Amino acid sequence: MRLTILGAAGGEVRGSAYLLETSRARVLVEAGLFQGGGEAEALNRDHDGLDVAGLDAVVLTHAHLDHTGRLPLLIRKGYRGPVYCTEATGELTQIILKDSAKLQVQDAIRTNRKRERAGEEPIAPLYEPADVEPLADLLRPVSLHVQVEVAPGVRVRLFEAGHLLGSASAQLTVDSGEAPGDGERVLVFSGDLGPIDLPILREYESFSRADVVLMESTYGDRDHRPYRATVEEFTAIVDRVSKAGGKILVPTFAVGRAQQILYHLAVLFRSGRVKPFPVILDSPMAVEATRVYLRHPELFDEDLRGLRARDTDPFDARHFRASITADDSRKLNEMEGPCAILAGAGMCNAGRIQHHLKQNLWKRETHVLIVGYQGRGTLGRRLVEGEKEVFIHGEKIAVRAEIHTLGGFSAHAGQTDLLRWFGSLAPSQPRVFLTHGEDGPRAALAGKIRERFGLECGLPSIGDQVVI
Repeated sequence: MRLTILGAAGGEVRGSAYLLETSRARVLVEAGLFQGGGEAEALNRDHDGLDVAGLDAVVLTHAHLDHTGRLPLLIRKGYRGPVYCTEATGELTQIILKDSAKLQVQDAIRTNRKRERAGEEPIAPLYEPADVEPLADLLRPVSLHVQVEVAPGVRVRLFEAGHLLGSASAQLTVDSGEAPGDGERVLVFSGDLGPIDLPILREYESFSRADVVLMESTYGDRDHRPYRATVEEFTAIVDRVSKAGGKILVPTFAVGRAQQILYHLAVLFRSGRVKPFPVILDSPMAVEATRVYLRHPELFDEDLRGLRARDTDPFDARHFRASITADDSRKLNEMEGPCAILAGAGMCNAGRIQHHLKQNLWKRETHVLIVGYQGRGTLGRRLVEGEKEVFIHGEKIAVRAEIHTLGGFSAHAGQTDLLRWFGSLAPSQPRVFLTHGEDGPRAALAGKIRERFGLECGLPSIGDQVVI
């Protein structure tokens, strides 16, 4: 039995993908895209580890692009096998990949204009919408806690991960021999874990035993600011803009973070703590994703179920204005504050948020709320690090707006919650491999696991193989 690390390793957070091979089966857990521009995105074109020959199945933990974005490349290579995930993950993955394919085509068009002027040969988009269309027929919805055989000798059970609607940790029970139970091993893939105190979703579920654990370490070196303190800071910013005017710009991942901010604004406005003002969801993708949330109330936590019972549904279109077309988005430039504009992309590296930042970063009355992880090399990361000038669409823009980093709204578990999740597994003395984290956070989490549980952690690089 062999596990090959095909992404989210060696200090890289994106591109999660793990290939499990036995004498009878080949199963890919995750098929994430590398993001962040330049070298990171080149990995998508150069990486040949996702060979579809003999691949029996794909298992997804959740829908985010860094866990699903290479699926169209598999389909382009001819993969037509099953893709196992929760129902909500399947619905959201289709939305995310359709949008990604459209952006791939648009990026290629822009790049080729420059290449043509430079006398260089054009490049093809990484993938196109046609490469996403077959996915709908490949998806196999799996209910939480129900064990499903996905390939000969490989059985999967999914458990709540608390990170995103439909997100799961995956438990793979694998027979390495020819007969059932022959050389049986249990592998646990954490997926992305959410903090236990965040609203909307139920908290993550833990496991009692495993032989091998692959665990995320995005924030393995620290805890986020306490959630209640973050809500108070958020409330103060929203109240300030409500009274003084100006715009709140929120770079949001269309799936997950957009709905979270809608939730917090709806709670503030309903409670009367802040005088309501227009909230614009400037993302067709986020609008569509919000409809998926409405279709899966069974995944909501008690807080949200209680709020909905009191006739306040943050995802009902009565609580925000949908901005669908490019013309709708452009008209927001003329809109006077106070208002809040939620637009993608979440790391400010593409999409409509770049246009809003270009129009408003240089204004002192603007507030930019950074509410999620910002990858190395992204515009969002440069804003978080305090750069006073940035380039957007080739134009230098002064940063006079107030930049607020609200880490307490992160959908990733901090160090304490990560250790809590792992604590129930530690007595079984599994082999542990930390992935999905930069070098500092990975090393810090490995140190804590060694100190608290007496276990050494592997810190794999892309391409490393683990023999089980």
